Amino acid sequence: MIQLDHITLTYPDGGNRITAVDNVTLTVAPGTVVGITGPSGSGKSSLLAVASTLVTPDTGSVLIGGVDATALTLAEKADLRRDRLGIIFQQPILLPALTAAEQLVVMGELDGRRGGARGRGRARIRALELLTAVGLADQAGKRPAQLSGGQRQRVEIARALMNEPSVLVVDEPTSALDQERGSEILALILRLTAEHDTATVLVTHDQRLLPLMSAVHTMVDGTLTPS
Repeated sequence: MIQLDHITLTYPDGGNRITAVDNVTLTVAPGTVVGITGPSGSGKSSLLAVASTLVTPDTGSVLIGGVDATALTLAEKADLRRDRLGIIFQQPILLPALTAAEQLVVMGELDGRRGGARGRGRARIRALELLTAVGLADQAGKRPAQLSGGQRQRVEIARALMNEPSVLVVDEPTSALDQERGSEILALILRLTAEHDTATVLVTHDQRLLPLMSAVHTMVDGTLTPS
């Protein structure tokens, strides 16, 4: 579960400050996908940055599995992201020299719970299981340049699940895809959220996808309201 409690985030603007997130409270339960929509510049990306523990808010708390991320050191936040958070970016960020399977295995090797040759073997088994789950079992040996945009996004999703996170934070996963591929990616996220019992926060501009989500909130001028 992830709980954002009275989050406010401001940025400096000359001698003043701009409010990007204005007193936002949001709870996402395990096994559900909560969608956030709204116009460009409304604060959605800033809210995701706070939810991902990449930015510390001015006020409020971010509870992930009962742990308040705003009270942690930078090193502790990095450990929390590694162990409990999966982040899916708008554009897949994959290492060009690594195959699809290797992208996941590297992530697994960063997990302190898996060490040595035995850990690498387990990481590879899990990587292949996740690539199968996202429909890429036959693409495991290909590098990003050999994959389509939709396939690269699927690798990104599988990689985000590699360390069994309790929370997924997803930023516009279908923006670079056509309607059919975009619907497939969302269906995949919905299915994997249920199967892995993750709490998923997903930002999207695509209004056609919203009815498929557990709940939808609209962000305007930094404030968040249920749709």
